Amino acid sequence: MPNIVDSHCHLDFPDFEADLDGVITRATEAGVERMVTICTKLKSIKRVREIAETYEPVFFAAGTHPMSAASEPMISVEDLVALAAHPKMVGIGETGLDYHYTVESADIQKQSLAIHIEAARQTSLPLIIHSRAADADMALILQAEMAKAPFTCVMHCFSSSPELAKAALDLGFYLSMSGIATFKKSQELRDIFAAAPLDRILVETDAPYLAPMPHRGQRNEPAYTAHTARRGAEVMGVDFASFAAQTTANFDRLFSKAARWRPA
Repeated sequence: MPNIVDSHCHLDFPDFEADLDGVITRATEAGVERMVTICTKLKSIKRVREIAETYEPVFFAAGTHPMSAASEPMISVEDLVALAAHPKMVGIGETGLDYHYTVESADIQKQSLAIHIEAARQTSLPLIIHSRAADADMALILQAEMAKAPFTCVMHCFSSSPELAKAALDLGFYLSMSGIATFKKSQELRDIFAAAPLDRILVETDAPYLAPMPHRGQRNEPAYTAHTARRGAEVMGVDFASFAAQTTANFDRLFSKAARWRPA
C-alpha cells in the first residue's frame, strides 16, 4: 500500500468526537501516513493541539477561516508566530477569501488574510488558502504580496478557475486535490489538474466534508484520501504508486517542518 498524506482535514469537528481512534486507525490502514488537522478559529486551538499531541501521524495548522473573520476576534501576527513554536504546528491557516457565503465581510477577510501572509513569512510555514467565488481578488492579493516578500502557499481544496490555478502556479504555489475531483461533473476541474505540474499537487479530504466517490454524501474521513489519490493518478496519467510517492514528496517539500519532525 503506497503511503499518502491527507494535507487538510478537521479532526476537531464534532463529527469525529465519538470515533477519533477509529478514524486514525482506518487512515493508517489505508496508507495515510500523516494528516494535517486545521484549526479554523483560535478558540479551538486547545483541542486541535491536543489531537496532534495524542496521535503521532497528526500535525496541525492554525488560523481564522475567512467565513469566521468577521465574527471572531482579529488574530494577530504575534498570535500565529507564538503558536508556530509548537513542534507539530506546520502551517498557517486556513485563511483566504469567501465571497460565496460571506461577501459582506470582504474587507475584514482581506485584513485577516494579510495578517496570515505576514505570519507565514515570519515563520517560514506554508500559507493554507481557502478561495471561493473570489478568484480575481485572490490572484491580485497573492501577486501583490509575493512582490513584497516571498512566502510559500497551497491552494487548499482547489476548485476555482484555470486563471487562478495559473496565477498560483506561476507564483510557485501548490494546488491541493480534494474529493471534488472525483465527482462526475468535475471534468473541468480534472482538466485543470491534468495541465498542472505533478510536482505541485497535494491531496486532501477536507474531512468531514466533500467525501470522494464512492462515498459521496457520507461523512468524509482521512482514509478516503486514497480514493482521491487513485483518481488523481488517472487524471495525471501515472500509476497510483508514482502519484502517491510524488504527492508525498511534494508535501514534504512544502510542509518541511512536518517532514523534519521526529517523535521525542
